[in-house]
Amino acid sequence: MHPTSEEIEEIRLLRKSVAEFCKKEIEEHYTKWEKQGNIPRDIWNKLGNQGFLLPEVPEEYGGLGTTFLYSTTIIETFSRFGYNSIAANLSVHDTIIAQYLLNYGTEKQKKYYLPKMATGELIGAIAMTEPAAGSDLQGIKTTANYDRKQAAYQLNGSKTFITNGQHCDFVVVVAKTNLDVKPSRGMTLFIVDVPVSGFERGTNLDKIGLHSCDTSELYFEDVLVTEIAILGEKDQGFKILMSELPRERLIVANSAVASMEGIIEQTVQYVRERELFGTTLASFQNTQFVLAEVATKARVQRSFANECTNLLVKGELDTVIASMAKLSCTEVQGEVIDHCLQLFGGYGYMTEYPIARAYADARVQRIYGGSSEVMKLIIGKDLFS
Repeated sequence: MHPTSEEIEEIRLLRKSVAEFCKKEIEEHYTKWEKQGNIPRDIWNKLGNQGFLLPEVPEEYGGLGTTFLYSTTIIETFSRFGYNSIAANLSVHDTIIAQYLLNYGTEKQKKYYLPKMATGELIGAIAMTEPAAGSDLQGIKTTANYDRKQAAYQLNGSKTFITNGQHCDFVVVVAKTNLDVKPSRGMTLFIVDVPVSGFERGTNLDKIGLHSCDTSELYFEDVLVTEIAILGEKDQGFKILMSELPRERLIVANSAVASMEGIIEQTVQYVRERELFGTTLASFQNTQFVLAEVATKARVQRSFANECTNLLVKGELDTVIASMAKLSCTEVQGEVIDHCLQLFGGYGYMTEYPIARAYADARVQRIYGGSSEVMKLIIGKDLFS
């Protein structure tokens, strides 16, 4: 299912609109935000006012009723301009949490949360990862035990590496609700509105890259949540998480491709202007060969990413293909940006240059959403099944 001519034009205009937003609202301030470790809260409201939040959600819930193609275009454009922190923030809010609510939430949950997420009034986070449980979600320790006297679940545990952890107004928390069965059959998702008694945000974690993408530890001590806060069915949380992983991994892959495309453009411009030995860096055969190779690799990854996007829009993207996309695109992203940084020479190592920021931001792409090693396990298992 390839985009129609009308969709292609709409996507072009959308990409232009996001680019203009970046120029007006982000470009001048982004370096400052990176040093501060967070973006301002009102940026979310501005994103909502522009219609850049929850484009896939039906109009009845405050969205635009479009397809994944529109969501990924918005996120990719931020990545292409080097605003990877914002791309990561949006990926969690838009393409993960909103889809959980849309596909598994009750009508009451959808009518309350989705319209406010679309305007930026509410920001969502999802708390899966724990200090001893990352890619292995079945190893989580957080529990939710039902207290009959209070007619509520008592949520206890700690989560780490939580995107949007500082700004979030609600958190989708993964917890064990049945200790007598396999972990994959005894997990439940809870929507926790914060702040609430027993909930505490840790400090904004100090990371190698994605500095203005707030990433936090979250703590839950006897936090009370009622049954109406369950997202989906009790003990079916793991199944829900697995059903949305292809989408999550594809958005990481697409962002990786957009990032390297943007960096290649910046590098071409730089070598055209950089003078060396009485000529420009662009005139050297080595420069041309390096850029020819990285441009080719980026084009190949773009083709694969587009294929996967079309499959997702048709509802045909499976876990294995999505894992291939994430593995391939993020690994090539690191390679391409490394080669481009080399062409910047010493300036490429200076944090004031966007290439240095892109280099640091790219490293986590091979870790979150399932590490490259986990992607290989999934693909290999399928090959020998």
